[in-house]
Amino acid sequence: MKQTKLESLLEQTLSTATGFVLSFAAWRLVVAPALGLPIDNAQNFTITSFFTVLSIARGYVWRRFFNAGVHKAVHNLFRR
Repeated sequence: MKQTKLESLLEQTLSTATGFVLSFAAWRLVVAPALGLPIDNAQNFTITSFFTVLSIARGYVWRRFFNAGVHKAVHNLFRR
């Protein structure tokens, strides 16, 4: 069964939202202190938000690509 475009977007958004929380916490609690970087929560939120939006778009495009069956055409192209 194929997903609708809205379902694909919702799935990718929820998946990326969990990644956002993990990335935000990891940067604040592990990466910044380990590297000695003085970053506040507002800066961390802005940077993490930017990459989260990119991640949602990337995931949505790949999901639609594979859901459309285009991957079969690519596979057949390289089979020769």
